[in-house]
Amino acid sequence: MALTLFPKHCLRALSRTPVSAMSMGGTWIQKAEYKNFPKPPSYEHITIPKERQKLRFLEKVPQYPPGVRAPKMTRRIDLIQGEEEIQRDLLHGQYAIIAKRGGMLKWGHIEMIRMGIARKINTKKMFAVWRIDSPWLPRTKRGQGKRMGGGKGSIDHYVTPVRAERIIIEVGGKCSFEEVYPFMKMIAEKLPFPAKVVSKEMLEAERAEEERLERENINPFTFKYIIQNNMTGCQIWLKDVDRKYFGKYPA
Repeated sequence: MALTLFPKHCLRALSRTPVSAMSMGGTWIQKAEYKNFPKPPSYEHITIPKERQKLRFLEKVPQYPPGVRAPKMTRRIDLIQGEEEIQRDLLHGQYAIIAKRGGMLKWGHIEMIRMGIARKINTKKMFAVWRIDSPWLPRTKRGQGKRMGGGKGSIDHYVTPVRAERIIIEVGGKCSFEEVYPFMKMIAEKLPFPAKVVSKEMLEAERAEEERLERENINPFTFKYIIQNNMTGCQIWLKDVDRKYFGKYPA
């Protein structure tokens, strides 16, 4: 199709349209642009549970049988030290929030997670599941201005201990990572310890990269080697958690 030559300002206006033109011997020939869009992902292998798509309500206080007094416990810092060994793999193989350091989750944090997911999730094609228990570890507290002594204080609230690499929640369904990342990242940033939003591919790549760096390290004086050989007498000032995990998971 032959066209008359246009001024420069008209050519700039034409260049913004989906139809492009090129000059061949003073004649302008139009051609339609071609865009190759990627194939949309297939979710045929995804099974959405029928019983409940949203996170269930977790109790604020554990329930004990009638006549049983709620026991008081020590602080149990050992429950947040080191690496999680059981709840560290994805069951549904999609997306999750994973803890990068140990810490204690209060009931307020758990409600923040539940309500944040409930507002953003689409129950027709998505679901979410807990990977932590309801608060069970008691925390005692004395009244303000009271004199020291007189035994252990009364129970103030309960918490859930979480170790590093522990999966807190899983989100899945017929959705992409870009769709769930914004609201999951917002929740992860409000937790009392560093947390990260990961997919199955990201989690496997991170662990493979960590193993590769450890395998290909040519420096013999690693922190593990220094601790095991008591170089410069470091066993005097090291903690028990450093002797066990070699400084990898500080609490």
